[in-house]
Amino acid sequence: MAKPALEEQIVHKPVMVREVIEFLNPSPGGIYVDATLGLGGHTEAILKASGIKARVIGFDVDEEALTLAKKRLCAFSENIVFVNENFSRIEEVLKSLGIEEVDGVVADLGLSSFQLEGSKRGFSFLRDEPLDMRMDKRIGVTAFNLINELDLEELSNIFKTYGEERWARRVAKYIIRYRSQKPIKTTLELAEIVSEAIPKRFHPRSIHPATKVFQALRIAVNKELENLEVFLRKAIPLLKRGGRIAVISFHSLEDRKVKSVFREFSLSCICPPGLPVCGCGRRGVLRVLTRSPVRPSSQEVSNNPRARSAKLRVGERI
Repeated sequence: MAKPALEEQIVHKPVMVREVIEFLNPSPGGIYVDATLGLGGHTEAILKASGIKARVIGFDVDEEALTLAKKRLCAFSENIVFVNENFSRIEEVLKSLGIEEVDGVVADLGLSSFQLEGSKRGFSFLRDEPLDMRMDKRIGVTAFNLINELDLEELSNIFKTYGEERWARRVAKYIIRYRSQKPIKTTLELAEIVSEAIPKRFHPRSIHPATKVFQALRIAVNKELENLEVFLRKAIPLLKRGGRIAVISFHSLEDRKVKSVFREFSLSCICPPGLPVCGCGRRGVLRVLTRSPVRPSSQEVSNNPRARSAKLRVGERI
């Protein structure tokens, strides 16, 4: 019997689709940006909600994932423009397409099912894979390079800053000790070293002890937080009045970044307190619709455990 195609083997469950569609309220003739296309779950929902009469510009920096998305969404190909670029280039790409403003933007900052289960690039420690972690194979630096080439301070800083890892320095010391014998090449090698470095009595109960270190490496390799901020600052001004941006984050660093940028764009005055008259002339351009982030329903978390840590924040252009 022939082996099923990769896209058929991967179970695709986009996160918080119902909530995203309720906030975006896609309309026929509208133009929407799916800034993190993945396997296309949110794009498919947007098109169906519009009666297949909207247009979606779908970004994905991962060329392999984009190829799978094209196959999966072939029935909607006339309504989608597929873009193999980082979402930080949203302004430049839309300008090249002759698009000056859009009705809505969605970004799901989590790893796609393909990246976790089918990319073989070391995003997960559940299987033994090369330490790559690049979403975009066009960039040069891999997780292998960071793990085997950075010094103690540099490694420790990555784990602390991007993983909020309490044992960052200790983990870095163990890594340097192990790599002095031979290069650390695979996910399982690294996961085992991290597990050994963190005292067993401090191993978290709900997640693998290497989770934060893997998160930190992935963020560093792909410059995720820097690209997220650039994306947000470019995307908000591209919204029509009444247009909405919905961002799903999966850890506190992402959520804080989204919250901070949304707040900045919503402020009408940034003058120092105490001035009798506003001198900055600033006017807020975004209304934050989610005072606190929206969380997935208990039923969704039960059906899709990856949704557990998802947080949705939404803003509307004014």
